[in-house]
Parts: sequence; structure tokens; C-alpha cells
Amino acid sequence: MDLEAIPGVGEKTASALRTLEDPETVVESGDVAAIARAPGVNEARAARIARGAIRRRHDDLGRLLATDRAREIYRDAVGLLQDRTVTDYAAKRLETFYPSGSASRIAEAQAFVTAAMEREPTAAVLDALADVEPLTTPPTVRVRDRCLATADAETYAKAEAAMPELSVETVENPRDISELARSYATVIVLDESFAGLDVEGDVHVRPDALQTPAETVPERLLSFFAANRDRLLAAARVHEAAGLEPAADLDRLRDALSRLTDDATIVGDDELGRLTDAVSDLDAAVATAESVADDRLRDAIRERDVTIEGTDFLSLVEQGARVDSLLDRELADEYDAALRAAREHLADALRLDPGEAELAARAFPEGDPTFPVTADDAAVSQLRTELSVARDRRAARLKAALATDLGELRDPVETLVADALELDVELAISRFARDYDCVMPRVVDPAGDGERDTDADAGTGSVDTTRGFRIEGGRSPLLDVEFEAVDPVAYEVRGVTLLSGVNSGGKTSLLDLVALVVILAHMGMPVPARSATVERFSEVHYYAKSQGTLDAGAFEATLRDFGDLVAGATGRLVLVDELESITEPGASAKIIAGILEALDGQDATAVFVSHLAREIREAAAAPVAVDGIEATGLEDGELRVNRSPKKDHLARSTPELIVEKLAEERGDDFYGDLLEKF
Repeated sequence: MDLEAIPGVGEKTASALRTLEDPETVVESGDVAAIARAPGVNEARAARIARGAIRRRHDDLGRLLATDRAREIYRDAVGLLQDRTVTDYAAKRLETFYPSGSASRIAEAQAFVTAAMEREPTAAVLDALADVEPLTTPPTVRVRDRCLATADAETYAKAEAAMPELSVETVENPRDISELARSYATVIVLDESFAGLDVEGDVHVRPDALQTPAETVPERLLSFFAANRDRLLAAARVHEAAGLEPAADLDRLRDALSRLTDDATIVGDDELGRLTDAVSDLDAAVATAESVADDRLRDAIRERDVTIEGTDFLSLVEQGARVDSLLDRELADEYDAALRAAREHLADALRLDPGEAELAARAFPEGDPTFPVTADDAAVSQLRTELSVARDRRAARLKAALATDLGELRDPVETLVADALELDVELAISRFARDYDCVMPRVVDPAGDGERDTDADAGTGSVDTTRGFRIEGGRSPLLDVEFEAVDPVAYEVRGVTLLSGVNSGGKTSLLDLVALVVILAHMGMPVPARSATVERFSEVHYYAKSQGTLDAGAFEATLRDFGDLVAGATGRLVLVDELESITEPGASAKIIAGILEALDGQDATAVFVSHLAREIREAAAAPVAVDGIEATGLEDGELRVNRSPKKDHLARSTPELIVEKLAEERGDDFYGDLLEKF
């Protein structure tokens, strides 16, 4: 796939997408989170890229929504769906469902949505989803106890690019490698020419090291799992609560994560813990061991009377003897006991094994007595080095072992989290359908188009065609009232129709409902109705009510818009709310009549809301269908209205109803004469 062929993807974005592993597959999948891993691509941008890829796949490069008001209804529809998501991912993913004029895209979306509507949005699943997020890539960690070594310049460059976590060193001979082994706990030699190398230290000749990152630098994999621990555990809970078959072994995943801290270090291994504590506690243990020895000597001195004859004292002075010599002569046994106590304390405090305890004993060597007792710094330093190397080597082995276990889970956990996030998308659709009593609509081909009905039986080879739309039991969730309080309406239009009716009778709300049902149907979504059949339109033009009479320039611009609209209008849905408000009523009626005539001659579907239905019909050169939202009367000053339009009926206006009410109540000739004028 040519990434730059995707609508909205330029050279810079295509370059960023190519940094992804298998970018074509990722983009085609519509996985917003995966696309957003490209540098500089956020989730909103990723949703647009996914939409563009879908459009390209279905050769769907047109735009169904042709006016601002149509696009507003679409945003309202997406907002209703997004209000029912738990994760940010699902909210962005729903934006990839756009109104399409492509039969194949609508069918594809309907297949997804139909399955989604079967999902059961339980409280347990929704609670578990709250902690699910797309997997994150942690920053590169620096590993300082290990290095790569090579004599080849090309291999050096590849190693630096492949494993930025490790230092890469240049070597020429075994002596260079031996030097590195004194500075690093482990040296990994990449050149096969050094096979059979025998040098002191933990040195491995592994030409395949760059191809096995889990073994060479397990910290990469461990840091990924540590950084995503909460996301992975949350995804596991979602699968269990929803009864989904997980892509990964959840028990194995939890066991592996339990051996890993948030900073990607290994826990749960007693030997590693002992060595780690020994290195950490070494200085404190040495200081305490010195104190133990000193205390033993003080107690010995207090318990004994040390007597020195005059001739002995003179002889010692003449020989330049110090107090240490006196200790050696008088308290030699006690001094040796104090050293033994210090050694034992050091070995016990650090829980040293026999070999380490033997090395620790050198910190308090036999020799000339001193007071206070002081550990040998060189011996302590050597002990620290030995313990640190042992700790690092064991940690490396454990990391490699755990990384091997987790390496087998790496791809499955990607699917695990992706499935949990996609479940949120499905549940949002299911909740939308349940909250608004939705049904899947039938989207059928326009007559003569020859493409397949998205709801037809693929095995029959039949093509169901129709014009316009039919809505039964439709209720709009866009009204500013509780949905349960909304009156259901039925309305069907094929061709061009004027919609008349009283003020506040629901004409604009009905246009909004028609637009919403048509747009949702072209998104492949369920619609808030008992049943609905919708023509697969090429474009949707919805013109909202104008706010006041237009000046000459704006009026001319509006007429130009409608001139463009009626040019090639076949397959379009046109919804217009009170166009007469743009200019004086007499001119408006003539203009609307002309527009209706042009649309009717092109097999468009149109609904024009107007209070000038009678005048428009009189101005038209051909018959114009008129439907009416009929008010059945006034009760306590409030209109009683049948919200479903009556076909081929010019509805009475509110003034006519009021005059009729007064004529009946007063029996007055004045009101009777007024009524006859309607």
C-alpha cells in the first residue's frame, strides 16, 4: 500500500507511519491505538488516518455530508455513542465510523455493529474497562552491567542501532576483551572469529546476539511488561468479567508479572534477594563487626589486671614498642577471639555462603593487634565486588529466564488489550442501541443503481431498490427531554414533499430525526426507531432555519448554493427548514416552488418545511406533494398534536385553530368570517 495514497496522509505523516512494524497492516486494521504509536501521531490524528484508509479500501472518496447542519447531526450522533464509552480509545475508535455512500463500507460496518449489539454491558465489565488503556512503549533503559564487543565497524553500527540499552565496545584482541571483563559483569562478543576464547570473567561469544534481544537485553521486554502491568491486569479482568476467550494464558501472565517490580527488577528469588541485601548492607555490617570486636576487647581489658614489671616495661620502651605490642603480649588470645566474633557477625549479618564467608574473613585478618579494630579496606572492596558480580549475574540469568517466559506472551498480550479496548467500542454501540430502543435499518440501493442491498440475502442474487426513506416508531434522542417522554413518529417520503404544520408541532424535530436516522444508517449503526428503510444516498444536504431575512448579497449566495444543489441532484437527500425566511413571503414561495420542480425532475428525495405550502403549491408548475403535522385542537392554551405527518394533507396553522376555537365559543360572525378566509 502507498501510505501517501490514503486521504489526509502526506509525506511527513507517511514517514512517521513507516516506523511502525508492518505499517500497512496496522493502518488497514483501523486500530487507533496502534496507529497512534507512530511518532507525532496522536489518537485524534490516528482516527482520521484510519478513516482515510477505510475510504481508500472501499473506493469511497466522496463526502456524504454536504452541509454544516448535516455535519452537526453527525457530530451529535457520534457524541451519543461516545458518551457510552469507558476508554478514550473507544471514543476515538468510534470516529472511524463515518457516514458512507459505499454499499461495501456500510455492509462492513453493519456486520460489526450487528455483532456488537449482542454484547451485554454488565456493571462488572464496565468497571473493569475503567483501567484499560492502550499499551505504552517505555523509554529506553540503560543497562550498565553488560556490554557488546566487536572488532567490525559495520557490526558496531548495527549493534548500536539494534540495542541502544547496551554499551558497544570496540575490541581488537583477547586482551581487550579481558580488560572489558574486569569492568562489566558480562561481556557479549559478537564476532564469530573469537569463538573458543578463554579469558577470565563472564564472557560469551554470541554472533546471533542481535537477533535474540530477549536473551541479550531482557530488560527491554521486562520494562515493557512492568510499564504495562496495570493495563494488562485490567484487560485480564475484562476478559474474565465478559466471559471472553483470552489470547494469552492469564494465570501464566499473572505469575510472570508477580515476579517483576514496577521498575522492572526481579522479585521472589531468595538467592537474588540475599545477594542484593548483602551488597546494600555491607558497609553497615562491617561497621557493626568492628564495634563487636572493640566491645570484646574492652570487656577483656576490664576483666583482667595487666601487670608489667619495671625491667619489662623498660625493655619494651627501649625497643620502641607501642600499646599494640602490649596487647599482643598480654591479650593475644582475647584479640583473636574478638576478630573471630567480628568475622562471624559479618558472615551472619550478610547471610554469606561458605565461600563468601572465607572472603569476608580477610576483612579482619590475623596480624598485629590494633585498637580500635579496623577492617581491611581492600578486603571489603573485594568482597563488595564479588557480591555485586554474583548479584548481577544471577539477576541476568533470572531476567533472561523471565524474559523467555514473557517473550511468548508478547504478541498475545497485544491482542488481549486490543480485544478489551474493542469490547468497549462494541459495548458503547450496544448501550446506545439499548438506551434508545434502536433497530438495524435496511439500507437499500437507489432504483436502477444495480448494487446490492446491504440487508439482502447474498445467496439470492436479488437487488432490493427503493427511493427515499421510511421510518416507523422513530424517536429522536436529540430533543431536550427525557427519551421516554418522546412521542414516536412514523414518516415516509419518496420524491419531493412539502411538510406543513402548526408552530411548535415538531416539524424541525422531525427533520432532525430524519437526518439522524439517515446518517446513522449510512454509518452502519442502529437507528432509534421500531423499523427503518433508507435509500443509500449519494449526499445529504440539510439546511437549517435561517435567522432572519438575508441582505441582497447573502440572498444571492444562498440562491447560488441551491443552483449548485439542483445540478446533478439524483440520489441526494435534501432537508430544508423554512427557506421562506430568507426573503419576503411572495418571492420565497416562487423560489421554493422552482427548487422543488428542479429536484423532482432529478429523482432526488427532499423534504421542505414551510408555512407557505399553499402558496408554493399554487406557484409550482407541476403538482407538489404536501404532508402535514396535524394539530387536533387546543386544550388549556396548549396544542394537541399528532406528531406523525399525515400524507397528502395541508395542515392547519396555529392561527386558524385559534380562530376556529373562538368561532365555536363565541358564535360571532366576525370570527366566522375570519375562519372562512383560511
